[in-house]
Parts: sequence; C-alpha cells; structure tokens
Amino acid sequence: MHNWVFEPGHTAAEFCARHMMVTWVRGSFKNIEGKLRFDPDNPADSAVEVEIDAASLWSGDTDRDDHLRNDDFLDVENHPTITFKGDRVSLQSNNDFRVTGDLTLRGVTREATLDVRYQGCWDTPFWEDGEDKGPLKRAGFHATTTIDRRDYGVSWNGEMAMGGVVVGHDVLITIDAEALLQD
Repeated sequence: MHNWVFEPGHTAAEFCARHMMVTWVRGSFKNIEGKLRFDPDNPADSAVEVEIDAASLWSGDTDRDDHLRNDDFLDVENHPTITFKGDRVSLQSNNDFRVTGDLTLRGVTREATLDVRYQGCWDTPFWEDGEDKGPLKRAGFHATTTIDRRDYGVSWNGEMAMGGVVVGHDVLITIDAEALLQD
C-alpha cells in the first residue's frame, strides 16, 4: 500500500446550499491537509484523513463569510477545523468508490459517505527553486456527498412565506484532491 499526502495548493473543497428557495450559494475552502493510503491496484484497502481550515471559507461576499464563520454556522472560533477520516471502501467500478467514515463539523461527528472518482496517476515535473526535481507521482480524486447541516448543529435559519426557508438544509459538498506519492 502506498502513502500519499494532499497538495494544499491543488486541493479544494466546495459547498453549495439553497438560498431563499430560488438559487444556490457556493463557497470553498483552501488550506486542506490530508493523507491517504492508496494503491490503484487495491483501492478497497484504502484510508483517508483530511483536515480543513474552517476559517479559510470563501463565498465571495465578506459579510456572508463572516456570518458563516460565526456561531450561527461553523463557529470557527471554537471549532477551527473540519475533519473526515474514512477507511470503509466499497468499489463501484474500476475508478469509482464509496468511502465511508467520520465527518466532524462544529464538534459533531457523524458517519458520511463520499462518492469518489479516481482520476488517474501520473509521473509529473516537480519544480522547486527554478529546477525540475521530478518526476513526482501524482494522483487525482474527485469526491461528492450531501449532508443535512442540522445533523451537525448548524440550524440557523429564517422562515419565509409558503413554508420556505432562507437557507436550505442540504449542503452539497465537492472535493478535488491532488495527492503526492510519499513512498
């Protein structure tokens, strides 16, 4: 089994939630660190650990970002990280897996399942101080899941006429990860 680390500069998590019942608000997180045990020839024996800097949230609107960081939503002052640790892998096809593990958000841990697509592995250049010190093996992954934010204590909302809400309960999450081989 091979050990990998996520490259923070090429790894990101995005979220998407309904706003006022009519549109979707999107945002992202950078500063994602993680490690992965993965062998393309034996993906069922994989494991992943990811840590997201919750304060790195960006949605394009400073006031909204500040609100999302406060205790109505992520409460980053008391819960500065979002983590996922998964090691239960179900193969769906040669390049598609379901990875189940523990998602911790706002101090609440619940089981979550990511639908993961393995994007392949390549020997690549690796530039450092103007010099190519490659080749360096990189692997790519694209993962998605949906959570109900209320399951994690994120329940702030406002009611609208006809039963609508200001912020939808479901949050769609997308993760794109570039992993660097460490072995």
